[in-house]
Amino acid sequence: MLEYLRNAADKPLAKVLMFILIFSFVGWGAAEWIFGGASRDTTLIHVGDSDVSVQEFNNLRSRELAEMSKDEQRAAYTDPAKAAALTNSVMSKLTTNHLAMNRAKDLRFVVSDKRIAEEIRSYPQFQVEGKFQPWMFDMVLQNSGLTEQDIASSLRGDILRNMTMGAVNVQINVPQFAVDAAYNARYAKRDIKYSTVKFADYKVGEPSDEQLKTYYAQHPQIVPETRSVSYVFVAADMSKPDVYDEGFKKAQQIEDMIISGDSLKTAADKYKAKYVQHSNIGRNANLSDKILSPELIAKLFAMESGSESELLELKEGFAILRVDNVHAEHNAEFKDVKKSLISDWKKAEQRKQAYIKANEKLTAMKDNKEVKNLKNASVSRTEGAPLTVLNAAFANQNGDKIIAEDGEAFYVVSVGKTVMPKSDAAKKASLRKELENMSLRFIQDDYSQFLKQEYPVKVNEKVFNRFIAK
Repeated sequence: MLEYLRNAADKPLAKVLMFILIFSFVGWGAAEWIFGGASRDTTLIHVGDSDVSVQEFNNLRSRELAEMSKDEQRAAYTDPAKAAALTNSVMSKLTTNHLAMNRAKDLRFVVSDKRIAEEIRSYPQFQVEGKFQPWMFDMVLQNSGLTEQDIASSLRGDILRNMTMGAVNVQINVPQFAVDAAYNARYAKRDIKYSTVKFADYKVGEPSDEQLKTYYAQHPQIVPETRSVSYVFVAADMSKPDVYDEGFKKAQQIEDMIISGDSLKTAADKYKAKYVQHSNIGRNANLSDKILSPELIAKLFAMESGSESELLELKEGFAILRVDNVHAEHNAEFKDVKKSLISDWKKAEQRKQAYIKANEKLTAMKDNKEVKNLKNASVSRTEGAPLTVLNAAFANQNGDKIIAEDGEAFYVVSVGKTVMPKSDAAKKASLRKELENMSLRFIQDDYSQFLKQEYPVKVNEKVFNRFIAK
């Protein structure tokens, strides 16, 4: 096309086409110059028709930090786990607030200015000797950096949220029969008899190759899919607009070279970006490479062999991923796993012999004959016997005789009578409180899920990674 324009520069059609091209390039440049960083989206969470901005997140996070002790604040800045917990808490509160506000809007709830004024006058922070003082109100505003409108908006939001969420925050009255049933189920005991047959008590010899091959045919070992991958990485401080812009420009230039057919390494070398290769990584690989997070590995396993990802914005910079080769899942060669099969074969043989013995004991128990090494026990749901035996005791009925297994032994169990617990007022009161809190959480969770269906929540991952996930 450019050759055509050069050869026909004086033709009217060529001049029109050149004007369109020049105007487009100038227009793009002017838009960036006019709007600059202001045109970038800073919406952190979309909740229905409302948006949560990064500034709103920072404001709430600052208020949360201000209410912490100095030790808690220090931990929030230095401990990654505590920092992540604070971030998740703030994100959750903001989401819940906007869900409630969306619902309040649809229900047409209104909070009058008179109600806001009454709320402000009732705050102790704005009173002297129990009376509202305008100068106290003004002083608090000046010290906090807030405006009168900020205070009014916050109060209006709190009232609307209480109007919307208040109905699901009322304590549930759990009936007495439910408390009694839960108490009996938790503290009742069962009289049982059981005998243990351990696999390790049975000795077996060394297997032959034929025995191992037969075992391997019945228990093939799968080599999971692995992938050879590579990526280009452009480091950038994503919180600094100038550095972000510079890194983004370089990453786009690299992306253009790759789209044009150049390899990742060639493009990385030209712009002095980081180029990394990994061979045969698994789906659940735990790499020392800090760039290839579990999320990016999952993305690589969703891509096809020979494909590159789009330009990705990470919290440390920009990256382009490539799947160089896919090594499909397959059965391991017998010679490669022969040594590891020996211990598996031995345990399988021990289990067979133990199972025969356990069945002999079960038959004797059902025929009311003597069973050696039989133990008597009165067990609760949490103590008195091995966990496998406890589960079997409470999962079966009085008089049942069964075999249970935990991977190391068989247990031949005879379930006896249920022993009901003595009434304990303190334990029942504690259990009632537990059931009330549990019921309340169920209702709150159900209502929260309803609100999320009505007002879908979506986190802007690019903005989160750029401003929040540091």
